Amino acid sequence: MPNSDSTTKKSPQSSNSKPVLIEIRSDYAGQRLDNYLITYLKGVPKSHIYRIIRKGEVRVNKGRKKADYRLQAADVIRIPPIRTAEPTKQAPLSKNLREILLQSILYEDSNLLILNKPVGLAVHGGSGIQLGLIEAMRVLRDELHFLELVHRLDRETSGCLVLAKKRSALRALHESMRENQWQKRYLCLVQGEFRGAKRLIDRPLLKNVVASGERIVRVHPSGKPARTKFAAITTTKKGNPEEAWSLLQADLLTGRTHQIRVHCQSIGHPIACDERYGDKAFSRWARGQGLHRMFLHAHRLRLRLPGNDQRLDITAPLDNELLKFMTNIGCNSGFNKL
Repeated sequence: MPNSDSTTKKSPQSSNSKPVLIEIRSDYAGQRLDNYLITYLKGVPKSHIYRIIRKGEVRVNKGRKKADYRLQAADVIRIPPIRTAEPTKQAPLSKNLREILLQSILYEDSNLLILNKPVGLAVHGGSGIQLGLIEAMRVLRDELHFLELVHRLDRETSGCLVLAKKRSALRALHESMRENQWQKRYLCLVQGEFRGAKRLIDRPLLKNVVASGERIVRVHPSGKPARTKFAAITTTKKGNPEEAWSLLQADLLTGRTHQIRVHCQSIGHPIACDERYGDKAFSRWARGQGLHRMFLHAHRLRLRLPGNDQRLDITAPLDNELLKFMTNIGCNSGFNKL
């Protein structure tokens, strides 16, 4: 009998010496064969995966299939004996993190989860991070056969983050994102007096990866199109320029890496405590007022729910550190707009 558990949470053990049979759940219908195997066979080079597909060692319903074959519910995949990397030992989920994640759930239905992502938690493991949010949620909700990130937030950013509980929902949400049907609104506190009620920043962004593996983004004519619409919620002018600040809402019209952070920097209003693109003197002042994280928060998200025409409008509350900092600097006006 084939193994009916087609979840990709676990990889075959390195000691497997027999073919593995997997029956595909409806959640995975529509996924390409190569992509399914790349996820399932963690630690196996992609070149080897494509080789066993090409040589016919991988069978679907006892027949050969090409790498771009779209899986169907109840398909049975035969995977030949293959040596895989030893599975990484799962980091334990602390009681504190478990409680934080449970309290961060803003919305849930049969298709998706929306969380108020805590600041400082990467959305996925890797690059020295053993346990990211998605891995932690898979442990916390181990009854779910499928759980994937729909989009990402920087580790230093808090707020609305969407997870899909079905592959069909993941496809639908990705399609709606490509068609610009999502409305993402962020809050950021920046340096300086923001002049004018609203500004549309249309500046292309170019991403570079430096030797350390860090992603550095800058405005550049050869970059990808990037547009952000800014509006001032409240602003103040201080005698010392380092202490002037503005609270802005930022609506993403495109979704480039570090888009809001770089656009803010490019117009002379860097975000408070942004270690990569911020102003050191302004961030030093902000830390003196009790801010020890970047002030960028994915505050509001509007999207169409998969499978129907219902619109969902979700707001993620600011965390206690941001609220206390705003009180400390006298940023009280505009709260009714948040």
